[in-house]
Amino acid sequence: MQKTGIRPLLAALGIALAAGLAQPAFAGATLDAVKAKGFVQCGVNTGVSGFSAPDARGEWKGIDVDLCKAIAAALFGDANKVKYTPTTAVQRFTALQSGEIDVLTRNATQTLMRDVSLGLREAGVNFYDGQGFIVPKKLGVKSAKELSGATICVQPGTTTELNMADYFRSNNMALKPVVIEKVDENIAAFASGRCDVYTTDASQLASIRVTALPNPDDYVILPERISKEPLGPMVRQGDEQWYQIVKWTLTTMKEAEELGLTSANIDSFLNTQDPILKRFLGITPGYGKGLGIDEKWAYNIVKQIGNYGESFERNLGKGSPIKLERGLNDVWTKGGLMYAIPLR
Repeated sequence: MQKTGIRPLLAALGIALAAGLAQPAFAGATLDAVKAKGFVQCGVNTGVSGFSAPDARGEWKGIDVDLCKAIAAALFGDANKVKYTPTTAVQRFTALQSGEIDVLTRNATQTLMRDVSLGLREAGVNFYDGQGFIVPKKLGVKSAKELSGATICVQPGTTTELNMADYFRSNNMALKPVVIEKVDENIAAFASGRCDVYTTDASQLASIRVTALPNPDDYVILPERISKEPLGPMVRQGDEQWYQIVKWTLTTMKEAEELGLTSANIDSFLNTQDPILKRFLGITPGYGKGLGIDEKWAYNIVKQIGNYGESFERNLGKGSPIKLERGLNDVWTKGGLMYAIPLR
């Protein structure tokens, strides 16, 4: 009796779940506000080449800037409907909490304490990193284990500061931090010799070495990585629809790379009969309705910004001055950690 009775119950439950999933997302306060003003306000770094920094013409560029523009492309069909608020490490979370910005796209590390104590929500990882140290070659230092007693420039209010303290304490090393809030002032202090070492995420060190120090060959990034730094966008808690739009915008850029869709070739797939591509491109409706935005949202992201790999290569990879290897940030089929949650 129980076995025959449970099947109709499960069937009814399945129908109810399917019906629920088919409903459009409820309008959220952030989305309503963004639509009303006509642009996305993104919190970015004060200037880290490859992530978010103004170029010689004052135009913001970087992998985090691309993500901000991708959100605008998804929402408005126009990647240029964005504005940027440069924030320091100390300012960034307050700017988001207060509503000064709509989303933080500023190489922020995702951690437990940030997730549970700031009233913010992490919306995915767009760069896997680890903390490192850069030193002048003339010091002759080969390992971070040789840095006891060295003066180290670091930004306050960061996981970098905490990781450094933990690393030195666990290795019984003397720590002499030089705490400076702004990135450019840290770099200037390091370049002038005010501190022996500069520490931050290794990708930023690579960027700083090539783009901000006078003679890159005079500096070396030490081999140790003393932390895991999964970087990604953050939004305020309590606005599920806005969270979903940001989360799935990032995921879509990863999914596009897995599917082989690029800004250059995406139009050639508009007559496809592949059911997966038809749903992705909005030819078969449903994804846009689920998010409460236009069905062409994913197409607009890829057409205007490109897939994740395109963004990486032009900002951080071989097409950039920084020339980072993909490494952990390659797609999972090539040994990396970038794995798109399925759009279905």
